[in-house]
Amino acid sequence: MSGPCRSMLYIPGDAPGMIQHATVFGSDSILLDLEDAVAASEKDSARRVVRSFLRDFDFKDLIVTVRVNGADTPYFEKDLREIIPCSPYAVRLPKCDSRRDVTEADALITEIERENGMIPGEVQLHVMLETALGIENAYQIATSSARVTALTLGGQDLTADMGVQKTRDGWELFYARSRVALAARAAKISAFDTVWTDINDPEGLYNETKTIVELGFTGKAAIHPSQIEIIHRAYRPPLHEAEMARRIVEAAGAAAREGKGVISVDGKMVDAPVVARAQNLVAMASQYDYDDDEGADDR
Repeated sequence: MSGPCRSMLYIPGDAPGMIQHATVFGSDSILLDLEDAVAASEKDSARRVVRSFLRDFDFKDLIVTVRVNGADTPYFEKDLREIIPCSPYAVRLPKCDSRRDVTEADALITEIERENGMIPGEVQLHVMLETALGIENAYQIATSSARVTALTLGGQDLTADMGVQKTRDGWELFYARSRVALAARAAKISAFDTVWTDINDPEGLYNETKTIVELGFTGKAAIHPSQIEIIHRAYRPPLHEAEMARRIVEAAGAAAREGKGVISVDGKMVDAPVVARAQNLVAMASQYDYDDDEGADDR
């Protein structure tokens, strides 16, 4: 992954026209969906469509992940056996409740990689937590395999499992989001937030994305191309923060070259955690163009 992955656009696996235009939507990554977005009668054809695009289509620098059907379905092994040999960047594994769910998928993927002359471990796993049990086991799941490079929150299924309604302010997901973000950070992997389902409420999407940025999520899923710009805007560091981060990174670099262990920026002492955060902010800010007259509020 060459830079921050702020947005992941869901594209149904049986929508070749939309897949063909994936590179023009502006998202950092796409998710080709073989699960919920595809009717049972179209599973086989969707799998063939996705396999064909992975083999023959130039996605340029776009990060491509495939969501397979769950291990409790008759489609799971078929999905993996046809998709893994095409070397997607990652496979998204739905409905993971335990370490065992991941290790069993890992073993099957390793078998498929070896059968196809691939390097074992080549395909990454993004693991979906969609139940109360999955949330409670978040860190165990995050560290269950070296393939796991992201946790992702499945908000729709989780609220159904909890017997609660998804609300606009999202308080029913606050604990789950915090748990996922903390587990991912502790495991040193990425964390992706759930989708915002109302494409006619851009303000709600912006506010929710600002919240998950503050919680530490590295990216958010989108269900429509119109949501991408909003997500990116919410991730945009304010100009004054970006400039301060740049000065901190520059000062840290100069101190390292001069063999100094103490860093001071604008008269304030700076320690290692502050430098690490500044480096992350600089990486994120590099995705944006800043005008001289832009202020702190980028909304």
